[in-house]
Amino acid sequence: AMAAPRRPSGGGLRRAPQDGRLDEINKEFLCDPKFSNEKDLQEKLAVFKEKYMEFDLNNQGEIDLMSVKRMMEKLGAPKTHLELKKMISEVTGGVSDTISYQDFVNVMLGKRSAVLKLVMMFEGKANESNPKPSGPPPERDIASLP
Repeated sequence: AMAAPRRPSGGGLRRAPQDGRLDEINKEFLCDPKFSNEKDLQEKLAVFKEKYMEFDLNNQGEIDLMSVKRMMEKLGAPKTHLELKKMISEVTGGVSDTISYQDFVNVMLGKRSAVLKLVMMFEGKANESNPKPSGPPPERDIASLP
């Protein structure tokens, strides 16, 4: 197959169709009975969509090896080529070397604890503006107990 010519990355334009496409997929997840008891599903999907689009995606609108590599470096947790391939195959079940949005959401909502999911959680925590105070919790006196 011939490689598609790289479009100059104008950011906004290239993202718009993808945005719509991901919205469509989110709708499918919202209608999926498998996730009907998932709390705050709509909010979660909105966050997943933002995250997914944030990764430097290849032209196909999928997360490829280089994207995962860059993302791990950005998180300060660089991985070897082999580790990256393992992460991707963990997400896709080994059927693809790129991560589709469906794969991504399935992992994030799924019960399996994939590396990618841990990474995303970690990044979410790292991005919180109000860090939790470290150290032992304040002692509770008897009076404050229920």
